[in-house]
Amino acid sequence: MDTTPQPDAPPPGDPGTFARIEEGEEFRGLRRSFRGFAFPLTAAFVAWYLLYVLLSGYAPGLMGATVAGHVNVALVMGLLQFATTFAIAWLYARHAARRLDPAAAALRGHAGGGTAAVPAPAASPSAAPQEGAAE
Repeated sequence: MDTTPQPDAPPPGDPGTFARIEEGEEFRGLRRSFRGFAFPLTAAFVAWYLLYVLLSGYAPGLMGATVAGHVNVALVMGLLQFATTFAIAWLYARHAARRLDPAAAALRGHAGGGTAAVPAPAASPSAAPQEGAAE
């Protein structure tokens, strides 16, 4: 792959290039897409966490209510905090792969960096096929 900059493109890292990209509609759309996903989900998660904390402090009877055996409402809600965290991480990874990453790659291409601006991960020695290994 040819990584030399094109003669008509500004050199990578040129401040003018970044300022021009930042003012462009593609970058604004990328920011809108990120903010439209991240801000509401963050606000919802913080509200959910604060509900848990407030109920723990001001409704001990409710939080101490037994659900099954020695499991009470507080334990269930606490475990749901972890489940919610993992669900949000999964949703964000899906959103980024579908909407943010393609737009960011296009912007990198416009910056003159192309895909060479993102280094490929180095192959680990353990990933190389072993001699005599069954294929």
